[in-house]
Amino acid sequence: MNILIIGENTHYKEALQKFGEHHTYSVVGEHREAEKFLESHDLVMDFIIDEEPARFEIYVDKNATVFLNTCKVSLGELTFMVGHDLQSRIFGFNGLPTFINRPILEVSLWRAEDEANLRKICEALKTEFLIVDDRVGLVTPRVICMIINEAYYTVMEGTASREDIDMAMKLGTNYPYGPFEWCKRIGITHVYELLEALYEDTRDERYKICPLLKKEYLRQ
Repeated sequence: MNILIIGENTHYKEALQKFGEHHTYSVVGEHREAEKFLESHDLVMDFIIDEEPARFEIYVDKNATVFLNTCKVSLGELTFMVGHDLQSRIFGFNGLPTFINRPILEVSLWRAEDEANLRKICEALKTEFLIVDDRVGLVTPRVICMIINEAYYTVMEGTASREDIDMAMKLGTNYPYGPFEWCKRIGITHVYELLEALYEDTRDERYKICPLLKKEYLRQ
């Protein structure tokens, strides 16, 4: 497959690790630059749509197959901004750092009839996939970022140190990383912005950002 990566070199490297070297990859850093290449590629993976959601308009009149990183903004929100008359086949996916190179690709659908097309794409990519609801945070990022937020509350309250929390989560729950290790790998900016989007979407107190997390986010 010819795959267009819209994002940074780190996104390309993670996609390469996940999907392998038997595909042809192109990488561009901006939507403005990417627009002219959309229809010449079999698949577009847009990792940075959350940074410029208004640029979703470039997909409206294109016959393209697009995976959009919808951890912080849903497909529903994106399509609402431009209307629902899309030629492109769009899918949401979990494109946060560390989440691409996993056995299962987490995706969401805008149109149910696109599921067959999704299946063909994932067969070509040689990856299993799991369809989840089109909601901010999807599933795995929502859970992991909530755990990170709770870990920050625990440290702020003086209950345990960061090192003890990380060790307890790895030994007690068999997590690959502790909450603070995971936060560093994902990036505190992504964690903060995802929690902010979740709280805006749900008004659920579980996603209210810990003051200590916010303080560290603002200080970086």
